[in-house]
Amino acid sequence: MKFLDQAKIHLKSGDGGNGCVSFRREKYIEFGGPDGGDGGRGGDVIFESVANLNTLIDFRYQQHFKAERGIDGMGKNRTGRGGRDCVIKVPVGTEILTDERDRVLADMTRPGMRVTVLEGGNGGFGNARFKSSVKQAPRHANPGLPGEEISVWLRLKLIADAGLVGLPNAGKSTLLSVLTRARPKIADYPFTTLNPNLGVAHVDDEEFILADIPGLIEGAHEGAGLGTRFLGHVERCPVLLHLIDATQEDVVEAYRVVRAELDAYGHGLADKPELVALSKADALTPEDLEAARAELEELGVGPVMSLSAVAGQGLSEIARALLGPIRARRVREHAVESADTPPPTGWTP
Repeated sequence: MKFLDQAKIHLKSGDGGNGCVSFRREKYIEFGGPDGGDGGRGGDVIFESVANLNTLIDFRYQQHFKAERGIDGMGKNRTGRGGRDCVIKVPVGTEILTDERDRVLADMTRPGMRVTVLEGGNGGFGNARFKSSVKQAPRHANPGLPGEEISVWLRLKLIADAGLVGLPNAGKSTLLSVLTRARPKIADYPFTTLNPNLGVAHVDDEEFILADIPGLIEGAHEGAGLGTRFLGHVERCPVLLHLIDATQEDVVEAYRVVRAELDAYGHGLADKPELVALSKADALTPEDLEAARAELEELGVGPVMSLSAVAGQGLSEIARALLGPIRARRVREHAVESADTPPPTGWTP
């Protein structure tokens, strides 16, 4: 299935049904009068996040979504049926933005979340509503109100617990394939990864989701290479794993290039907790590996780890190091959810 993380769609809520002009005329009933019913309300446009979707490819083939119009009112004081809602299912992590992309209308961060973006128009009053002591036989009714109509952008930001960043060919896809059951494309040329990949890693009877995005190069924030378009998929990660190819001549410059692109992108990526690791450690002698580690630690990046996905070195240590910040965020989220959940009926502190 092709990966698509941005799409523009057009939405329209249902128009309200018209009110009815009707009079009760029955041969054996003494008092007649107006009995026109109200029109039904138009349907709403609702977004619902579902857990079994991971791409916006469906919106490549359908861009227009319209809720049903309310049914007109009828005689005998019968109100028209309300229009059916238009429910649009999107992957968890989808942002709904305005046409100008300057404002987020909704952020679908949890499975089963439902957000009403457009409300349907109200139905018009029938002539029975206008009967009064001075107007016994009103011959007019209100039309239904029109629904709302807008265009929106959908942007998918994958939900992951840890994100892999680094230059092309830093070994991110290889690490993902070893720590998880994901099978990304792996080759010995740059930009092998063209789309983000997700995998579930298992460590110490716990699991977390690991995201691999295409590699960054200098000038990515200006569109060089694949640009920074896919950095949005690690915005929600509580921790980043910065992989640096240990076989490069200048590991410090490799680190600075990626950090500069994260700073230029913004959105809080530069402030996230970061683990720095030298990949392909089996290709260096212990002395050269220690020298590369010392160069990076002189920048103040903290303890620099080393690993080799091919040789299986340092994998469990990396996984456990990533699990620390992930556990901390899970505890915070659980505390927030517990505070927002109302106590059960009859509960006393």
